[in-house]
Amino acid sequence: MSGGVDSSVTALLLKRRGFSVTGVYMKNWDPVDESGVCTTEKDCEDAYRVCHTLDIPFHQVSYVKEYWHEVFSYLLKEYEKGRTPNPDIICNKHIKFNHFHKYAINTLGADAMATGHYARTSQEDEDVFQQTHIAPSTTLFRDRFEIRNPARLYKGADLLKDQTFFLSQISQDALRQTMFPLAGLTKEFVKKIAAEAGFHHVLKKKESMGICFIGERNFENFILEYLEPKPGNFVSIEDGKVLGTHKGWFTLTLGQRARIGGQRDAMFVVDKDITTGEVFVAPTTNHPALFRDTVRTDRFHWLTVDPPPELVKTKMMDCHFRFIHQMPLIPCTVTLNMNGSVWISLSQPIRALTTGQFAVLYKGDECLGSGKITQLGPSEYTLQQGRERLMAAARQREELTPQPPS
Repeated sequence: MSGGVDSSVTALLLKRRGFSVTGVYMKNWDPVDESGVCTTEKDCEDAYRVCHTLDIPFHQVSYVKEYWHEVFSYLLKEYEKGRTPNPDIICNKHIKFNHFHKYAINTLGADAMATGHYARTSQEDEDVFQQTHIAPSTTLFRDRFEIRNPARLYKGADLLKDQTFFLSQISQDALRQTMFPLAGLTKEFVKKIAAEAGFHHVLKKKESMGICFIGERNFENFILEYLEPKPGNFVSIEDGKVLGTHKGWFTLTLGQRARIGGQRDAMFVVDKDITTGEVFVAPTTNHPALFRDTVRTDRFHWLTVDPPPELVKTKMMDCHFRFIHQMPLIPCTVTLNMNGSVWISLSQPIRALTTGQFAVLYKGDECLGSGKITQLGPSEYTLQQGRERLMAAARQREELTPQPPS
């Protein structure tokens, strides 16, 4: 229970279906650790009010220490390496679908955990989680979890809210023991259910903007509370001129506008060199230096544990790719490497592909899993320069080649 509308309606729907429901609020960040505004206490109070209304038990758990070590420290290390990590995917992997999942099953003795994510699993179709009208046996779920078919993750009915992207790194064990009661609903319908149930205090809240401690605050100021400034130069990728200075490459990500005083044109970050501290910029938001069509990941995390059979057999597979939540899915070809990593070739160049982000793959409605992007292919600008050099060299050869006498 996060204190938001989605988890509140999730609890309500489960109660209506006859399940024995317990609400748990997770605290992952200590507000005294930072100077910004964090709403954890208000969210906890809102979650408690919903549980009180539904007459279900309410618990609080703290993963502040685990969050610091397994998520936040990881984020800082990634930023220092010049990458741009995705905190939501990492948090789901390590905290919600690992520590909290184990707490729900092992400590609370739950048969399953449920969240307000807009997603669906194959087990919803197989009726694994259906209640029977007879008194349920204590092993109702656990017997069924012995089914050897892996649980699969599918997009939710509301494609605008679909959150499979954020679930693409969770374990098969956690997926098998998770329910997504909002799978077949749209956000508008969820709000309607909340209004009819009298959950007006959660309906008034703004949509959550990712992680509470970053929220909508100035990212540069926030990250500089934790990392020492490492000033460097903004350098034009076109002519190598130094255009200004920045406070650290980790405050900037590919594709964002670079704030450089005295520039007539808007400049955008296209590359970083963490050994020299140089951040390369280019004019216009759609400069060819921002577009690439190939990425490599680390060892790919398949939600079903094993790669799809066609990929194992032929080492290649056609599917769809995204690296940002809600970006349109892009057709791609995946090549499997011996060490479990993959190369992904996209059907068209994409703007601002970034190391540290996750390449998430889909086949139809199924989310196959994800891998952290560790390497980028050459940019359109680099390829363009290469072609121009080849053409210039060819012209030069022609000029030097003696012409036969006429």
